[in-house]
Amino acid sequence: MNLRIGKSATGKPALQLLRTRGTALPGLNGRAQQAELFAEQLGGRVLCKLRPLLDWLGLMRRKLATAGVAALAAWLFVHVMFGANGMVVYRQKKAEYQTLQKEVQRLQQGNDQYTRRIQALKSNPEAIEKEAREQLHYARPGEIVYVSPAPPPPVQSFTKAAQK
Repeated sequence: MNLRIGKSATGKPALQLLRTRGTALPGLNGRAQQAELFAEQLGGRVLCKLRPLLDWLGLMRRKLATAGVAALAAWLFVHVMFGANGMVVYRQKKAEYQTLQKEVQRLQQGNDQYTRRIQALKSNPEAIEKEAREQLHYARPGEIVYVSPAPPPPVQSFTKAAQK
């Protein structure tokens, strides 16, 4: 026993009781066969129109695959060489890294030299005396300190040729 929702004569939804299944199925079965036949015919027509293209693709598949792989390899090469993290950028960053390493080494040597100088000024009286003589122009009794005069300032010319 089956139930079906339909509309009554007044237009409102109503339940209908179907007593036999055999009366409704032959109509559906016939329509399904018609739909299947239509689909087969349509598929046959489409396949007939696409047959030349499919045959051409079948013959050219090796050439198309080779061209696709070659295009992929070319794109990959360009990306590896010139991409955001490619070889060109890598070499620039490597050169910059080496430059920075040399600068760090130079600064470290300067720091070591200053550390030795500070240590000598804290503990070595000869280093203290040397700094006092050089920077403060101190002298022992009986010594004469010679100081060279400051160089004269450069002469400025006020001609138009000098301004260019």
